[in-house]
Amino acid sequence: MATSKLALVAVMAAAVLLGMASAATYNVGEPSGSWDLRTNYGTWVSSKRFHPGDQIVFKYSPQAHDVVEVSKADYDSCSNANPIATHNSGNDAIALASPGTRYFICGFPGHCTGGMKIQIDVVPSANSLAPAGAPSANSPVSPPPAPASAATKATGFGALAAVMIAAGLMAY
Repeated sequence: MATSKLALVAVMAAAVLLGMASAATYNVGEPSGSWDLRTNYGTWVSSKRFHPGDQIVFKYSPQAHDVVEVSKADYDSCSNANPIATHNSGNDAIALASPGTRYFICGFPGHCTGGMKIQIDVVPSANSLAPAGAPSANSPVSPPPAPASAATKATGFGALAAVMIAAGLMAY
C-alpha cells in the first residue's frame, strides 16, 4: 500500500514539474500561412502570447526569402544593413530565451516593405521568478509584501511541496 502511494507521489511530482517546464513552439504564420508575402503577421502575432522558453520557427523557401533579426530602428525602416542575426535555412528555429521585444524582417529587396516583418513581444511567464507587480519608476514605493515561506519562494515548488506533503499524510 505504501509503495503504491509513493509511486503516486512520484507521478504527481513529475506532472507538476513537467507543467512548469512546458514551452511552446510557434510556426510563424501557421495554420493558414508561413513566412511569405501573403501572411498578415500583425493579425497572426496578435493571437499569441510568447514566453521565455518558447521558440518560433520560420518555414520558407530559402531561394525566395530569409529571416533577419534587426533592431527596432531597422525594423521600422526595413533595413537589414546592421543585422543582429541572419537565418537562411528555410526552417529556422529561434529560441525566445528572455522577456523583451524581438524584430524580424525578410532581407530580400522589397519583402519587408511588402509586409514580411514581425515583432515578437516575449512576456515573463506566470512561473517567472521576477516579482509580480514590481513598482515602475513612476509609481509610489509601498512597503514590501510579507515574506513567502521557503517552500513557495521558487514558483511552482510550493505546489510540488503541497503535493508531497498531502501524499505523505495520506500514507499514514
